[in-house]
Amino acid sequence: MTMMPFERCPVCGGELVEKQVEKLLRGGIHVAVVNVSAEVCLHCGERLYSEQTVRRFEEIRAKLKRQETEGFRPLGRSFEVA
Repeated sequence: MTMMPFERCPVCGGELVEKQVEKLLRGGIHVAVVNVSAEVCLHCGERLYSEQTVRRFEEIRAKLKRQETEGFRPLGRSFEVA
């Protein structure tokens, strides 16, 4: 992971620790689950992602919008409950 520009949480000033987190990305009608490293605030839970990770999110969202899901592993079906 690239060094983050913050030593403390920019939202609340809390301590940041590196953790593996699960991020949901939506693109069009599709949703992808991505496991990535993030700096997470121990006080408020704010997540900070590296620039490289954010670029990866953008690429995945674009693929989802274009319905280019080849290489993505299906996890099941999603449902919306009103």
